[in-house]
Amino acid sequence: MRAARAAALIVVLWAASACAQTAGDPILRAMRDELTRSRGLKVLSLEAPYFIEYSIDDGAAFDVSATLGGVVSVQRTRFRLPEIKVRVGDYKFDNTNYTGSSFRFGTFYEVQHFPIEDSYDVLRRFLWLATDSAYKSAVEAISRKRAALKNVAVSDPLDDFAKAEPLKKVVEGRHAPLDEDLWIGRVRSLSAIFDSYPAVKTSSVAVSAVESAQYYVNSEGTEVRIPEKLIHLIARAESQAPDGMLMRAAAIFHSLDFNRMPAEAELRRRITALAGLVAALAAAPKAEDYSGPVLFEGTAGAQLFAELLGRNLAPTRRPVTEPGRPGFFPASELEGRQGARILPESFDVVDDPTQKEWRGQPLFGSYEVDREGVVPVPLRVVEKGVLKTFLLTRQPVEGYSGSNGRARLPGGYGANAAGLSNLFVKSSETTPAAGLKTKLIEMCRQRNKPYGVIVRRMDFPSTASVEEVRRLLSDSAQRSHPVSSPVLAYRVYADGREELVRGWRFRSLNARSLKDIQAAGDDSNVFEFLNNQAPFALVGGAGFAAESCVVAPSVLVDDVDLHPMDDELPKLPIVPPPALRAAAGKP
Repeated sequence: MRAARAAALIVVLWAASACAQTAGDPILRAMRDELTRSRGLKVLSLEAPYFIEYSIDDGAAFDVSATLGGVVSVQRTRFRLPEIKVRVGDYKFDNTNYTGSSFRFGTFYEVQHFPIEDSYDVLRRFLWLATDSAYKSAVEAISRKRAALKNVAVSDPLDDFAKAEPLKKVVEGRHAPLDEDLWIGRVRSLSAIFDSYPAVKTSSVAVSAVESAQYYVNSEGTEVRIPEKLIHLIARAESQAPDGMLMRAAAIFHSLDFNRMPAEAELRRRITALAGLVAALAAAPKAEDYSGPVLFEGTAGAQLFAELLGRNLAPTRRPVTEPGRPGFFPASELEGRQGARILPESFDVVDDPTQKEWRGQPLFGSYEVDREGVVPVPLRVVEKGVLKTFLLTRQPVEGYSGSNGRARLPGGYGANAAGLSNLFVKSSETTPAAGLKTKLIEMCRQRNKPYGVIVRRMDFPSTASVEEVRRLLSDSAQRSHPVSSPVLAYRVYADGREELVRGWRFRSLNARSLKDIQAAGDDSNVFEFLNNQAPFALVGGAGFAAESCVVAPSVLVDDVDLHPMDDELPKLPIVPPPALRAAAGKP
């Protein structure tokens, strides 16, 4: 009895401390108070909400871009981005997981622009109107969902939502001032590197720095405030081959700390290498059909696992559809394969958002709480080559009824989407990384192939244009599960000589190809990227992205098909470009 009283006293004291922490935060106070009031929502005979959540991303962003030594854009943005969700029904059956769940029904108020001033009363008013609108839409959606299911027989239906323990986590943030003048000058200077490469047709360097706080409260009692920082630099370049083929590549740098970006000397080195690569691609021979072993070396090995494994570890759930409107809902390639071998027996894979450093290097995919207020834990997803589990959210999927804290991205039909954090891929049987090339050559010699292929970089996340992505998606060879194209690929001949090749695309490369890994290197390559829901994680292709990291070895994969790009090629410019530097003594 005394122990129970002591525990109760600790809870009361902790709750009082948490309230004291947030008393001076008008955003969190307004969210908590309005949510408490909104729990009693009910109109006439309509259903009352059983779950409400408020999420607000509050922050400021600085963006600067330049080309050929000239700044073209500088922007400073102050934002508060709200997301209000209301669920009616109960955990077993509610208004989500239906094709109309995201539609707005009934009264729509002009509340898109959340107030950026810390006025408690104004914040409450916005939340009141947004909740009212979300509630009316939820009531209409569950009514339509019931109607859609009237003539459908569903055996052993899944629950629509999973319960979770309430969480209180309010973290104080420290303002990290960004030296804007420094970055404006640095971007200008870095963009001027391309000035010395006439073969580069277009180029740019851009930096985006964001400092924000993620607020989340729900009617189960969860309250979260997590400070976040991100700085992101991307350098892009494009050239054109004599036959008109456009060749492009990018160099991308990230950090969760404004002061831990690579030094300017390293940025210059990487961007200079990018300029030289794009110029070399324009002069490289065009690819031809190839079928055989491919070595994914260095960064490309980690990119392969990020795309074929990491993005397929998030299972999808088919929503209820309107009769006669089946729709198309792409599924994970690993769906239904729990307990099956998806990698060689020597491989283990762990997703661990709690690990913040690796060999002294900060890990980009670490986080403390997901988008649904659930604390993540380390997760062994593959053991001895066998798929053990998936990355899960609070939306139940076949075989899984609860979350493991992987709700990292906005999803569809009223749910969130799962995403990887820090994905560690290891093999207990390795070959010295330098020996993988020798093994590739030996495999090609045994099969009487004139050459093998090494891929050192893939276009993931893709920096393609939207038009190019559409062409890739419509390619009959890529239609079901498209994979990004190789950017840096070489023919490797029997004597070890390498030849850069342009214009290759993968054919029939998918998650099942991972079983064809013949050897893994003893190296570990760290690949950081911003994951999103767009095809190929297209840079800028979605409004929200999640910091992700893959640590993986180089791998030699058997039976990979490559075919040359067969798009209609643009014509070369008729008039040559003007000189980038005026002749001495002339204007």
